Amino acid sequence: MRFKLYLLMVIFAMNFIFSQKRDPRTVALAGATTTVADGIYAVGYNPALIAYQKDKPFMLQLGGIDIGMKNNYLSIATLNALNGDTLENDEKSYILNRLERNGGLRLDLDGHLAIPFLNFSSGNMVLSSNMNYLSTYSLPAGLVRLILEGNANNPNIDMTFGLEIMGVNEFGFSFAVPFDSYAVGLTVKYLQGLFYMGLDPDSSKADLITTPQAVYGSGKYYLRQGFGGSGYGIDIGLVTKEFNRLRFGVSIINASASIGWNKPSLLKDALKEYPLKWGGERLSDSVAVLYTYSIDSLRADNLSSGKLFTSSSAIVKNLDENGKVKKFNISYPTIFRIGGSYRGDEVLISSDLSTGFENRFFSTAQWKWAIGAELYRFDNLPLRLGFSWEGMDRTEFGMGAGFHGGPVMIDVGFSFKSGMWIHTMKGLNFSLGFTMTSFKGRDSKNKKSPEEGPSPLPEESLPDQKQEQKTSN
Repeated sequence: MRFKLYLLMVIFAMNFIFSQKRDPRTVALAGATTTVADGIYAVGYNPALIAYQKDKPFMLQLGGIDIGMKNNYLSIATLNALNGDTLENDEKSYILNRLERNGGLRLDLDGHLAIPFLNFSSGNMVLSSNMNYLSTYSLPAGLVRLILEGNANNPNIDMTFGLEIMGVNEFGFSFAVPFDSYAVGLTVKYLQGLFYMGLDPDSSKADLITTPQAVYGSGKYYLRQGFGGSGYGIDIGLVTKEFNRLRFGVSIINASASIGWNKPSLLKDALKEYPLKWGGERLSDSVAVLYTYSIDSLRADNLSSGKLFTSSSAIVKNLDENGKVKKFNISYPTIFRIGGSYRGDEVLISSDLSTGFENRFFSTAQWKWAIGAELYRFDNLPLRLGFSWEGMDRTEFGMGAGFHGGPVMIDVGFSFKSGMWIHTMKGLNFSLGFTMTSFKGRDSKNKKSPEEGPSPLPEESLPDQKQEQKTSN
């Protein structure tokens, strides 16, 4: 048993210390990479770009680290505005309306990680292996309404919390086929679910009933979990060749992707034993956790009673009517991207439009516009800047740089989430990456090929060799 736990710890430690999925260049350009992603970093953005790597040397990812976090309201500026002040009704309404539109106070944590030495590109093919950690926590807007307004004019307050935590390994094979004026690309992914824990929205419900005389309510949270899931997904992309230094592209990422849990998997066969526990009891596929609470007539005359609030958690069977383990699928968010770019002698400008189809994990069902610039003014030292806008104050400001010398590529990127400055940002993303290529490096500038040199003179325009010989004699 100890050996299995050590094995799990080593796997997770290697992924978090040495690797990444979301590369520093993408972070610095605020995600505007649908038509400019390079080599192994085209996977997850537009696999068609791999077609234009066939004349470039290979890429091998050595490691790095990437962390990201954000929320939908709190920042240093908003905390300073709330601290020590009495809110007016208009200010309360602004806060509540905003949280209710966004599903409560939400916190997202994510890490997109790549296993070292297992991300390799050569020619028009890429092998990739990436680990994604995704989590979402949300406090109900009704809880904030109760704090700000009390029980006045709020007879029924929704107190349903949100929770989803998932770890997934993506194993992908990508290839692209060039045509005369465009290229198409495809990535086929095997999604190995590592773990999942989340509240089932169909079976979880909590509320708080308020009256002028008392407050009471009840709640039920059905926490389902899985270990060792599996699924499949594909990325499809199209990109044009450069015409007058312009390029356009479109892609669909994670099309029809989902992960099935409580099914046989290679990870379960390897570990043999379920690693998760609840209250000291080991969990399994056939059980779930049910947490319930009850508030009984909270009034001024019985505040000293010890039975006002009761709660319990129990491990319940997760079986269907035939006594078989209930299987469930979790969709892996799909992203649609479209963009264009212009490549100058010393600058690259790229712009994207992207959207998800649901508000889950790294996806939002809202259009996001991004623009980024990469400066090549200094040899081997690209400088990057990016900005994106997703509505209201959901902005992102990115910056970064790289060092590309010989076979070594070191890149760093940092971005402010939902804010342009440190005091207004509501999250951040930091990314550092190390990549190896050939000793010639990877030059992204446009250079004339030998075929683009001066045209040879026609034979009839050349001087007659015999006449030249006679003249010389």
